[in-house]
Amino acid sequence: MEEKFVLKGNICYSHNADRLECMEQGYLVCEDGRSAGVYKELPQIYAGFPLMDYRDRMIVPGLTDLHIHAPQYPFRGLGMDLELLDWLNTRTFPEEARYSDREYAGKAYRIFADDIKRGGTTRACIFGTLHREATVKLMDLMEATGLKTMVGKVNMDRNCPDFLVEESAEASIKETRLWLEEIKGRYRNTRPILTPRFIPTCTDELMEKLKGIQEQYGLPVQSHLSENMGEIAWVKELCPWSECYGDVYDHFGLFGGDVKTIMAHCVWSGEEETERLRERGVYVAHCPQSNTNLSSGIAPVRRYLDQGLKVGLGTDVAGGSSASVFRAMADAIQVSKLRWRLQDESLKPLTFTEAFYLGTKGGGSFFGKVGSFEADYEFDALVLNDSGLRHPQPLSLQERLERFIYLADERHIEAKYVAGKKVF
Repeated sequence: MEEKFVLKGNICYSHNADRLECMEQGYLVCEDGRSAGVYKELPQIYAGFPLMDYRDRMIVPGLTDLHIHAPQYPFRGLGMDLELLDWLNTRTFPEEARYSDREYAGKAYRIFADDIKRGGTTRACIFGTLHREATVKLMDLMEATGLKTMVGKVNMDRNCPDFLVEESAEASIKETRLWLEEIKGRYRNTRPILTPRFIPTCTDELMEKLKGIQEQYGLPVQSHLSENMGEIAWVKELCPWSECYGDVYDHFGLFGGDVKTIMAHCVWSGEEETERLRERGVYVAHCPQSNTNLSSGIAPVRRYLDQGLKVGLGTDVAGGSSASVFRAMADAIQVSKLRWRLQDESLKPLTFTEAFYLGTKGGGSFFGKVGSFEADYEFDALVLNDSGLRHPQPLSLQERLERFIYLADERHIEAKYVAGKKVF
C-alpha cells in the first residue's frame, strides 16, 4: 500500500476542458496512491494523515507527454530549417543509428531520463529506436526515475537508410518478440507499447505481423499520422487501396477500437479520417512546437475537441525543441490563434483552460484515471513555486497558473509525486 498523506496549498485541476477548479489554501488528500479529494476544510477522517504545508505554492496534476522520441533528445534545436522527410534523413536517422552502440545509448538515455525526471512530466509515451538492447536500457533508466511511462522499440523495414533498417519483416518481428520476452515482469512503472514508426517505413507484411504481436501481448500502439502533405502523398503511393492515411493502420487492426492507440500530429486529417479517429477512440497527440519547427502546419484541435475526439499534448522532441509540456500548452494556444486568424475563422482559438486540460486530464486519460485531483484519480502532482515571477499587484490563482504556463520552467517545480510516491 502507498503512503497516506495530505498536501496543503493553492490547488488547481481540470474537471473538464472548460472547467478549471481552483482552491486557495485547500487540502489535497492522497490515500493508497490515489486522490481522496480536495477540501477547503480537512475532514476529521484524514486528520491523522501526515500533512505537508506548501504554503503559497501552487499544486497541480502531473503532466502527460503523449509523444516524445528519447533518442532524438541529443539534437533538439538542430536541423530546424528542414521539413519532415528531409529532417528525418539528415538528422534523425543518422543519430538513431548511434544507438546500436550500447555505451552511447546508455550515456544519451541517462541524460534524457535525468532531465525528464526533473521536469513537469509524470507520464509519457516514448519512442526508442529499432535496437532491442538500447530500448531495454531506456526502459531500465525510465523505471529508475519513478515516472509512469510506456516505451516502444521501433519497427521499420523499408524506405530507410542501410545503416538504420531492419532487414525484413520477419527480422523485425523476431527482435520485437525477444524484447517483449526479455522485459516481461521486469518493471513496475514502465510498460511496452507497440511502435511501428509510420506507414512509409513499414511493409504490409510487417504491419500484419505486428497485429499478431499486439493481440498476443495485449499492447497499446503509438505511431504518426498525417503530419506532412508530402508524407500523406507518399502513403497514398505505397497504399493506393487506402481511403485515407488512417485507413492503412485500421486495415491492419492497429487503429483504436479494442486497441488503445495514439496517433501523433494529425495536422492534415480530413473529414473521413477525423471521423475514423473519433469512431475508433484513437488519441490525437497534438505536437504544436514540432508542427511549427518542421513547417508541417497547424492541427485543427478546436475541431477535434468540438467533435469529441480524444486529444492530449506531445512535445515530440526533437521535432519539438523543448521537452516541457507547459511549453506545449502555451504553444498550443498560440498556434490555434494563428490558425483562427490566418486559416479558418470558424475555429476559435484554444483557451488557457483547454490547453491545461490537454496537458493533464486529456492526455492523462490514456493511462486511465490520471491527470486530475478528482476522487479516485491516481495521485500525480506537481508543486509549483512562482515566487520568483514577481508582480506588482495581487493575482488570482487562475492568473498565477496562466502566467506560470507561459513564463516558468523546470527550475520552478519544487516537488513531484507520481501515483502517491514522491519523486523529489
